[in-house]
Amino acid sequence: MSFTHPRGTRGGRQPGGRMIRWVNKFAMRSIRRSSGKFMGGDALVLTTVGRKSGQPRSTPVSWFQGLDDSWVVVASAAGARSNPAWYHNLAAHPDQVTIEMAGQSIAVTARELHGEERDRTWETIKTTYPRFGQYQQKTDRLLPVIALTRRS
Repeated sequence: MSFTHPRGTRGGRQPGGRMIRWVNKFAMRSIRRSSGKFMGGDALVLTTVGRKSGQPRSTPVSWFQGLDDSWVVVASAAGARSNPAWYHNLAAHPDQVTIEMAGQSIAVTARELHGEERDRTWETIKTTYPRFGQYQQKTDRLLPVIALTRRS
């Protein structure tokens, strides 16, 4: 299945601006140098290829252990009505993705989860990290859940 989640009609404000860019740079430095933790949670640096620019784009994201030894990320954008830019980049280039954490860079392939697989994974994420359940309550779009699996 492909990347199919459209934008919603309501939601919180997507984080942005100069302060967020500074925090993201700080977070990425910290994630790359540390054990892959940031603010008490598991985090990684997701690098995608821009769907329009073709340039590499990096962003820090929380990750969760997938059912099949994958890394799972949620395109929550803090409950905004639009998907984050990195979601669209993954959709355009799912096989040109890398993740970084703890001084390691890993080539991965992105696959959006659907149906029962998505629902099972989402329930685990919500139970473990209630903040993500709160993001879902802010918006009427279904938050995309993406598995990142190591490329051979």
